[in-house]
Amino acid sequence: MKAVSKNKYWRQRGKAVLLVALALSSVVAGCGSHGRKGQGMSSGQSESNSPSGGTITPEERKEARQIFSSQCATCHGPQGRGDGPGAARLNPKPTNFTDPNWQKSVTDDQIEKVIVYGGAAVGKSPIMPANTDLQADPAVVAALRQMIRGLGGQPPAK
Repeated sequence: MKAVSKNKYWRQRGKAVLLVALALSSVVAGCGSHGRKGQGMSSGQSESNSPSGGTITPEERKEARQIFSSQCATCHGPQGRGDGPGAARLNPKPTNFTDPNWQKSVTDDQIEKVIVYGGAAVGKSPIMPANTDLQADPAVVAALRQMIRGLGGQPPAK
């Protein structure tokens, strides 16, 4: 291969890699969570099931639904089946929250840790982004966990 041809090849390859990286970063940036009304517990319910032992308010549940819809559903899909629009090119594929085997294989603490610290924190895909801003809002994290459990047909833990 001539030097000029090699340079052209690597420039084109570099552009392709950059485009893939940009596409993945936009998927990752969108992989948060805003949930749909009716998933998990209803917005009017409160339950003493936050990690801090406090009550999850309707406002915190609403925020959790919004986070699921805007961030998580991008990859996990609006129904939590791992089939969101950002999932097509991801490897590994996003978790299917409706899978009963997955639901049995993961603890509530693990779900909450993934939500806050990302996939790499629990030995899963580093593509799953961290939501470290939620460290200061454990009730919203608990509400997200309850939504995820609800997608698997499990009643929220009491």
